[in-house]
Amino acid sequence: MPRVKQFDDQEVLNQAMNLFWKQGYAATSVQDLVSHLGISRASLYDTFGNKEQLFNKAFKAYRKNNLEQLCQFFQNQPDVKEGIKRFFEMGIDESICTDRKGCFVVNTTTELIPGDENILKVLEENKRSLENLFYEYLKKGEQEGQFKAKESLRTIASLMFMLYSGLKVVSKIKPDKMELMSSVNAILFLLD
Repeated sequence: MPRVKQFDDQEVLNQAMNLFWKQGYAATSVQDLVSHLGISRASLYDTFGNKEQLFNKAFKAYRKNNLEQLCQFFQNQPDVKEGIKRFFEMGIDESICTDRKGCFVVNTTTELIPGDENILKVLEENKRSLENLFYEYLKKGEQEGQFKAKESLRTIASLMFMLYSGLKVVSKIKPDKMELMSSVNAILFLLD
């Protein structure tokens, strides 16, 4: 008779994601996962596969949730310039809070690239998805006459992605909100 699972897959996946986010992939052992998640090795392997497979599932779940939240956020921001400013402000505030664990995507990028082709594909897909989301939001603002962009919208969307990623790294070095926001103002200058 098969054993009945005593845990919620999604909850365990979220706990694993937070552990990988906090410690990084390389620093998280299978024993760390078993201890932190409160499940046996057998349950871990039967449900999620090996450490790499669990990491990939956790990372994809994070990415999907993050993208959905960002879509919802932008839908609720009719003023595009103000929405962009608020997006960056929230990202900065999140980054300079006391735990300063950074962005899971940026941390993964700096830890696992180069070397892992599978995660590289997921990161490239993440970059494309975010840039497309930024582009569509910018296009909406320009079409509604909210601004006239000084550069192509694709270029600005790409710049937004790079700035956001860079802010997440720099905020771990020097968490100065005023300094970080001055970079955001440079993006807003492109939307006259």
